[in-house]
Amino acid sequence: MLQIRPEDIEKKSFEIITSRMDEERLKFYSDEELLVVKRTIHTTADFDYQHNVIFQNNALQTLKNCIQSNAMIFTDTNMALSGINKRILTDKFGIEPACLIAEKQTIEFAKKNETTRANAAIDLAYQMHENKQALTGKKIPIVFAVGNAPTALIRINELLDKYKPDFIIAAPVGFVNVIEAKELIKQSNIPAIICDGNKGGSNVCAAIINAALLQMV
Repeated sequence: MLQIRPEDIEKKSFEIITSRMDEERLKFYSDEELLVVKRTIHTTADFDYQHNVIFQNNALQTLKNCIQSNAMIFTDTNMALSGINKRILTDKFGIEPACLIAEKQTIEFAKKNETTRANAAIDLAYQMHENKQALTGKKIPIVFAVGNAPTALIRINELLDKYKPDFIIAAPVGFVNVIEAKELIKQSNIPAIICDGNKGGSNVCAAIINAALLQMV
C-alpha cells in the first residue's frame, strides 16, 4: 500500500500513467498535447486514449486562443458543464460555459421542429452567439464540447454552410452514429480534439478543457 499525502495523489497518478504509456505514444504528441492525453487517461483509467485522441488543425492552441478571446462555450450535457474547472475558466477568464439541453426553450424548439434536443441546442447556441456578437459588435469565438450526442455533431456539420464553429471537442460515447459523426468532424477540418472510435463521454470533454486551462495559469 502506498503511503502518500493527499496533495501528492494526482502527481503520483500522472507518474504512474507516464510509466505505463507506450514509448512511441509519449513521443508522438507534443508536450502540451501529451498533458491533455494523460488527463483523459487520468479521468477514465483507460489507456486506449493514448491511441485515439486526435488533435486536428492546430487544435490545442486554437482552444487556448478561443478561451483567451472570451469564447462562448457550450456543452451537450450538464455533466460536462459541471466538470469544467470554473475557478479558472470563469474566475480567471470571465467565461460562463453553458449547457442548453434541458432548457425550456430547447425543449419547445425541439418539439416545434420535430427534432432532438441536442439538435435544438446547437441551433439555439448559434442564435445566442449571433445575438451576443450583434450586441457587442465584436467577433466572439464559439466552442462546442460534445461528449454524449452524436446528433449534435451531425447538426454542426449540417449547418457548416451558414455557421462554422471555431473549435469542437468531438467525444460522444456509444455505438449508434458515433463513429460516423466523428468522421464528419474529421472531414470538416475544423480545429478539433476528437476521441476516435466509440469512446468518449462528458467526463472526457471536461478533462480536455481542464487540461488546456491548467496550461494557461
